Amino acid sequence: MSNEIKNHIKECVAALPHSPGVYQFVDKNGTIIYVGKAKDLKRRVSSYFVESKEHSAKVIVMVRQAVDIRHIVVDSEQDALLLENSLIKSLQPRYNILLKDDKTYPWIVIRNEQFPRIQSTRQLIRDGSQYFGPYSSVSMQRSILEFIRDVIPLRTCKLNLSDQAIKAGKHSVCLQYHIGNCKAPCVGYQSKEEYAESIELVKSILKGDLRPVREWLEKEMLYAAQELRFEVAEHYKHRLKALTEYQSRSVIVSSKIVDSDVFSLLRDDEDVVYCNFLSVRHGSIVAVQTIRLKPGIEASDEDLLSHAIEHIVESMNIKLSREVIVSVMPSAAILFDGITFTIPKRGEKADLLEFSLRSARIYRAEVLKNMEIKNPERHTERLMEAMRKELHMSKQPRHIECFDNSNLQGTNPVASCVVFRDGKPSKREYRHFNVKSVVGPDDFASMREIVYRRYSRLLEEGAELPDLIIVDGGKGQLSSAYSVIKELGIENRVTIVGLAKRLEEVFYPGDPTPYYLSRTGEPLKVICHIRDEAHRFGITFHRQKRDKSFIDSELSHIPGIGDKSLTTLLRHFKTVRAVREASMEQLTEIVGAKRAKAILTYFGDSEEK
Repeated sequence: MSNEIKNHIKECVAALPHSPGVYQFVDKNGTIIYVGKAKDLKRRVSSYFVESKEHSAKVIVMVRQAVDIRHIVVDSEQDALLLENSLIKSLQPRYNILLKDDKTYPWIVIRNEQFPRIQSTRQLIRDGSQYFGPYSSVSMQRSILEFIRDVIPLRTCKLNLSDQAIKAGKHSVCLQYHIGNCKAPCVGYQSKEEYAESIELVKSILKGDLRPVREWLEKEMLYAAQELRFEVAEHYKHRLKALTEYQSRSVIVSSKIVDSDVFSLLRDDEDVVYCNFLSVRHGSIVAVQTIRLKPGIEASDEDLLSHAIEHIVESMNIKLSREVIVSVMPSAAILFDGITFTIPKRGEKADLLEFSLRSARIYRAEVLKNMEIKNPERHTERLMEAMRKELHMSKQPRHIECFDNSNLQGTNPVASCVVFRDGKPSKREYRHFNVKSVVGPDDFASMREIVYRRYSRLLEEGAELPDLIIVDGGKGQLSSAYSVIKELGIENRVTIVGLAKRLEEVFYPGDPTPYYLSRTGEPLKVICHIRDEAHRFGITFHRQKRDKSFIDSELSHIPGIGDKSLTTLLRHFKTVRAVREASMEQLTEIVGAKRAKAILTYFGDSEEK
């Protein structure tokens, strides 16, 4: 393996997230030779490149052949399992021999019958029946079926329950009726309408909507309690809790979306666009691909998507399905003969589109992380330029300072100033402020004081002023800070903004209307980081001061106890309570007899303990 390939592999591993997903090893021919799943992608893939006796010869050979690593992030281990199996079936990787089976996932089916049965199945037959799932394990599926059968009486027999058979009295009640598991529609004891209501209740459970069944269970629990059948009531309660905690549905495999392709478009802060492609065949995702596009002058999203679709179809040599799910309608849709383009708003198709968009965002984050690792200067330049554009500044905010106030019901008012350079914290430049001239909880006056103290001192020292000042607190605090900036005559030398409670809302001086930052852009992430640092730094200082204030009120007023003695006492006894409970001998050993007696006298006990 050449050094170039080794460095590329290291970069791929470094960019992996600590998230569940599927990873793929690719050889020099561009062929995927292995597909695996992981609860933690970074930890799992990293383990392949650590020398270990546990690695088999086949694994060692496979790793040596790999020249690239791809991955797909999903929401859960169950989704990773489902996606791994789908990709293995589609790609047939060389080193996945043990997984080359024809396994299908378990589903729950509501049969298309007059009195529908609820059953387990692994075969999806288009006969009008309704399928729910898939389930990543049989045990999960069985737990749902057991729950349904425990709380909703439905038939399980194979009898032909036609109107003629029921009227002719061809059937008789069975044991299931006598033990309460069925209401005997076979002999007319239960009507079609009543049975249909029970089926609707089952559907709501399988769709994840527990409100109808919760109301029904509460009614049954109340009835059981009134009948003094408390064990039955407790049974209903535990079953509902177990079902609530279980998430059964997955976007990775679907019984409704048979064959479809998905294309989503994502614009970056700079002039780059990402297009993600998903291929769904027989209800499973079998291919995932993301490409980068450099848009031309005034290129619309519709034009970009058309170009991306043409490129992916040609490069991957694929034939599009009859239905294509998209985030925007391609401008050249008419050129794709026989294909219907859909922009879904809700349901499984919308979930699939959101999965595609999330995959594009993850890919973009990985590209940016790789850029930061390989070319930090270019990454910083790109980030600062994105912030300049987003905040409408005349120059890049290379030096940012953020202020935050902190007090507890008006006591111990403090403030913090955190400093960021090139988008990263410069902790040695962080500053704490004790608010001196303000009495009571007046955040506006506190903000005026600390901003004046900070920048009047910088001006006196001839130090560098920040490019951007962020005031946490919205319009009121911004107005107070800006009045000080004008008083100091630096309003034309720095940009100042205020942050509202909603992070994406930014206020500018003199403008009552907030400006909304892009929720998916990097500038918002940087601003969020700055604000969190200001909160953390300010709260930490406030707690320290509050604790010191408490200690001062207890010990520092004892006659003869100075700062040095106080420090010695706390270093030995750790708490004020321990000092109060100490004996004369213990105190004398630490601070001498005279101070020991003063401490005991202060705490109301002049005699030796």
